[in-house]
Amino acid sequence: MSILADHRLAALLIFVATYAVIAVGKLPYARIDRAGAALLGAALMVSFGVLSLKQAEAAVDLDTITLLLGMMIVVANLRVSGFFRIVTGFAVARARHPALLLVAVVLVSGLLSAFLVNDTICLVLTPLVLDVVLRLQRNPVPYLLGIAMASNVGSTATITGNPQNMIIGTLSGISYGRFAASLAPVAAIGLVLTVLVIGALWWREFFAGDRLSAEAPPTHVHRGVMLKTLAVTAALVIGLFAGFTPPKVAIVAGAVLLLTRAVKPEKVYAQIDWTLLLMFAGLFIVVAGLERTWLTPPVVAAVGGLHLGDIASLSVVTAILSNLVSNVPAVLVLRSFVAHLHDPQRAWLVVAMASTLAGNFTILGSVANLIVVQRARQAGVEVRFWTYFAAGAPLTVLTILVGMSLL
Repeated sequence: MSILADHRLAALLIFVATYAVIAVGKLPYARIDRAGAALLGAALMVSFGVLSLKQAEAAVDLDTITLLLGMMIVVANLRVSGFFRIVTGFAVARARHPALLLVAVVLVSGLLSAFLVNDTICLVLTPLVLDVVLRLQRNPVPYLLGIAMASNVGSTATITGNPQNMIIGTLSGISYGRFAASLAPVAAIGLVLTVLVIGALWWREFFAGDRLSAEAPPTHVHRGVMLKTLAVTAALVIGLFAGFTPPKVAIVAGAVLLLTRAVKPEKVYAQIDWTLLLMFAGLFIVVAGLERTWLTPPVVAAVGGLHLGDIASLSVVTAILSNLVSNVPAVLVLRSFVAHLHDPQRAWLVVAMASTLAGNFTILGSVANLIVVQRARQAGVEVRFWTYFAAGAPLTVLTILVGMSLL
């Protein structure tokens, strides 16, 4: 067997094993998680000679890592300042009816996720909403589904809404404004559909005629930090829409927020998902190894026979792949094929739409869903797989159909 054949076999086995662990979330009989699997896969690609160390370093998209890190710092400061509690409390206190409470939850989750990282929004909102609905003695499940599903739908709207959109933004060169103009309408209609689907399935919860007397959860606010962070966030959003490079704007915003006497840096660092950054770096290298050995021009041309230039075909392929291996790995796999399509920028918008909305299909479809389910379980509330699927599957189909028609 030639060295090239050895490298091809090694790359394929490493890729399959890495993605299997990422799809399942862990390795049986071992304590390695998704981030560890990605790092191990990257190390094996170098160890087996599939990539040199320099090639591995070059494979890591530092623009994406920088953008994600900058946004994490901004969100961390908003969380430390008490901003999310204020927003949630304001919306909840004005919801005098269960249906209005659902609308408030969906709007808060969707709108915040449109500009900030949706995984973090779920992490923050889940305990706050749970506290309110349990005190009101309501069924918490539909409201929890509202958080998760609205965060996925809302995050479709912009490049900074979720990790896969950040990758697409840096790979495609699509401006922040064009991205939002194309996908914000999809997100807006999707949020309406989220309320309608959940409301229809739990109509007894929302239309029994009950009146609510909801109180805002207790809030500790660091006003100075919050005002500064909101000002920096506003400047960040303006800079993004003005056409400045997203990674540069995001990391500058994050660095400015670290200049403070009010909050210890350790509190901010503790809110950053370092394992997600590690997983991204590893996945870039693993996918680069597969691309170098397997994705030759004939292979790319053969996959082109699937008519990925067609919006419907690309949407279906993206949605299926996203549910098999998760949306971020799916985007990384698709990048070699999208680059050769007739209109790659439009194709990237389709991939962003389908990979994000497909996250609502099952509990395992996105990290945001898992965060909500895990935080709920810690509070003694169980969100079952088939309960989620009953709402998530039809919502996914409806929203992707909307996205296909609008794009």
